[in-house]
Amino acid sequence: MTTDVNAADKAMFEVIRKELFTAVVGDVLDVMGHRRQFLPAGIAPLQPEMKVIGRAMPVLEADVFSDGSPDAQGPLANKPFGIMMEALDSLTENEVYIASGSSFRYALWGGLMSTRAQTLKAAGAVLNGYVRDSWEIEKLGFSVFSRGIYAQDQGPRGKVIDYGCPIEIEGIRVTPGDLIFGDREGVLVIPREAEKEAIERALEKVSTENKVATAIRNGMSACDAFQTFGVM
Repeated sequence: MTTDVNAADKAMFEVIRKELFTAVVGDVLDVMGHRRQFLPAGIAPLQPEMKVIGRAMPVLEADVFSDGSPDAQGPLANKPFGIMMEALDSLTENEVYIASGSSFRYALWGGLMSTRAQTLKAAGAVLNGYVRDSWEIEKLGFSVFSRGIYAQDQGPRGKVIDYGCPIEIEGIRVTPGDLIFGDREGVLVIPREAEKEAIERALEKVSTENKVATAIRNGMSACDAFQTFGVM
């Protein structure tokens, strides 16, 4: 069963990669009533051509303000990075490491993390925060989306406190297994229960938009095109 599911996912991801873009899928989700699925506009690819398509593996971050102490009571207080290594090692093929919960004081992702994730055949990383080691990541060609580049280390400033759990990014809920689709125009969180219909509708919309483009090139006005085809 797992092999069949993985094969179906791979086929769907390939269609999305070749045929779709986030704008058209976002439009379709609007029509379906899912109107808060784009992550904040500040989350962008490290390089414009990068895309990310895969299943969400959410990661919950938290700020810390010391390196720990003998008197600390928290179970992760004296554990550097919290359970970040465990979260990273848990990635499976076509999963997206998607993290939030911390402030913007430090980087949440780097080159060695990208190397490990790529080895595990993960699809990419989406961070509600910064990344570092940008040259190394670009050389690897691993798809990383973030708020930008900032070299300050997470080590003494933040920890992963949970993973494989629901998170929210500015009110956008991300649950394990949601379909993540990102390109240079944004990152979408597509609920699993809506993904099949959304992708089918998006493919139909792209086909219609191609017909509209042809009609406009042949002289049809924008008003007539919208009245005829219903998209613009």
